[in-house]
Amino acid sequence: MSDAILVLNAGSSTLKYSAFAAAGGVLAHGHVETGADHEGALRGVLDRCREQLAGHRVVAVGHRVVHGGTEFAAPVRIDDTVLAKLDALVPLAPLHQPHNLAPVRAVSALAPDLPQVACFDTAFHRTQPEVAQRFGLPRRYHDAGVRRYGFHGLSYEYIASVLPRHDAAAAAGRTVVAHLGNGASLCALLGGKSVATTMSFTPADGLLMGTRAGSLDPGVLLYLMRHAGMTADALEHLVNHESGLLGVSGLSGDMRDLLASPDPRAAEAVELFVYRIGRELGSLAAALGGLDALVFTGGIGENAAPVRDRVVRAAAWLGAVRVHVIPTDEERMIADHTRRVLGLA
Repeated sequence: MSDAILVLNAGSSTLKYSAFAAAGGVLAHGHVETGADHEGALRGVLDRCREQLAGHRVVAVGHRVVHGGTEFAAPVRIDDTVLAKLDALVPLAPLHQPHNLAPVRAVSALAPDLPQVACFDTAFHRTQPEVAQRFGLPRRYHDAGVRRYGFHGLSYEYIASVLPRHDAAAAAGRTVVAHLGNGASLCALLGGKSVATTMSFTPADGLLMGTRAGSLDPGVLLYLMRHAGMTADALEHLVNHESGLLGVSGLSGDMRDLLASPDPRAAEAVELFVYRIGRELGSLAAALGGLDALVFTGGIGENAAPVRDRVVRAAAWLGAVRVHVIPTDEERMIADHTRRVLGLA
């Protein structure tokens, strides 16, 4: 019987899974609904895997964990101490971290001897210079963890790992990767290392997204608190779930719907999406001191040719920049990390 690595990516209502053979091939993938019962959802995943992984046994589990804070700059095997430290980071990512950690506990309950590895969306960005991680706040807040972390790191790490096959010069030089999907961000790579990115303290910053507002003047939030009577919880819901493409268009947060719609509000939302990418692209090109290549990935980046075309045309001022479309594979990155951390063949 051959070994397999199970990769789990837990969201607020679904548990996505993939299984990889020791040699790296995909054996199974899918998702189950969780509700509040992650242990029950995991039982469903394991039942499916028993059917789909004939001739293979699961020997390890790799998890996507959004936040690793300042301590975790690389994947790590999970034990009680690590889990306690990841729990302490929940206030930094309250919309993601609890869901990421729930299946860790479920695996521990159902298969306590199965080794587990946490792979972080923030870790890839720990190579950024200190100046790129700071806000203009008093030092005590920075020291307490209020800093620019960046996210989508597993996606960017995968792109950096395969970019040499597509463009060796870009991999060694100055590249911006555009991870465009329901969540969207840009990352500046210098020699394959992250030096700047658009998301910061939370995944709500930076670009306009499906339902997230992206960059906002903090004065807007203060205004809404003082004059619209909005609470912190209401503001959190507004900027994460009611804004972005959905909020601007009033129609949908799905780019496919907006590109197909004749409604002028849909066109305005797409225009703002592209405009914000162009603004941030210029910022990251400045951080790199120029630009050699632009890489598109993610659901919109890989599949929405009209968006790519408009972004590239808007960036013509940057000069002759090579453009690539490279599908990302965060689950494979997690499987590779799990294999390496545990020393599996």
